[in-house]
Amino acid sequence: MTDQTLDLKLGVNIDHVATLRQVRGTRYNSPVQAELLAESAGADSITLHLREDRRHIQDADVHILRELLQTKMNLEMAVTDEMLAIALQVKPQDVCLVPERRQELTTEGGLDVAGQFTAVQAACHTLAAAGIRVSLFIDAEALQLEAAKAAGAPVVEIHTGRYADAVSPLETQHELQRIRNAVKTGVSLGLSVNAGHGLHYHNVQAIAALPGVEELNIGHAIVAQAIFIGWENAVREMKRLMIEARRM
Repeated sequence: MTDQTLDLKLGVNIDHVATLRQVRGTRYNSPVQAELLAESAGADSITLHLREDRRHIQDADVHILRELLQTKMNLEMAVTDEMLAIALQVKPQDVCLVPERRQELTTEGGLDVAGQFTAVQAACHTLAAAGIRVSLFIDAEALQLEAAKAAGAPVVEIHTGRYADAVSPLETQHELQRIRNAVKTGVSLGLSVNAGHGLHYHNVQAIAALPGVEELNIGHAIVAQAIFIGWENAVREMKRLMIEARRM
């Protein structure tokens, strides 16, 4: 087993466990229970997105999970004063700054770091001063990678949605090459490079195999698979596929 294999991490996003709860306004399904079981099944971190409209994860979830996590919390959030204040209070190990629009079903596209440079840079500095590691969720573009580096973010997460949504082998290979190039550029800039969005059991291995990728953040596919094989098994199976890809 190589060092590269050992270094590949899985961040399990538990947002859609909370979605099931919020649909009916019940006390179940519990994101807390999902977090504990995911960690025991091999998750290296837990990702959750506290959206401005609170459509799934709630403030109480963030506070409770921060106390109980044995690995680390990756808190996704918009670049707003409200969210920055929450992050400074909760102090997760990681914060991933993401774009957010009310009408979207899920986060579509990366953060325009170059176009919002002043605000993003200020957020990076504020969070770093509190001891929080900052990641920026960006598209696979050199311009955004260079802006992320200049803004002071030590980590980027490459948006893999266009790869996941590709409808032909040619388009899939094109998007995979864009991500491959972005990972190389990010590493050359001295950034830690993660990836995520739309990854599932049939497309994850090509991304997991890319040299330089340190962590994949995956949620919806794991929640969906858990209906059939159970939550812990779904987490284990995703981690197995990732590690297997690195051994090839």
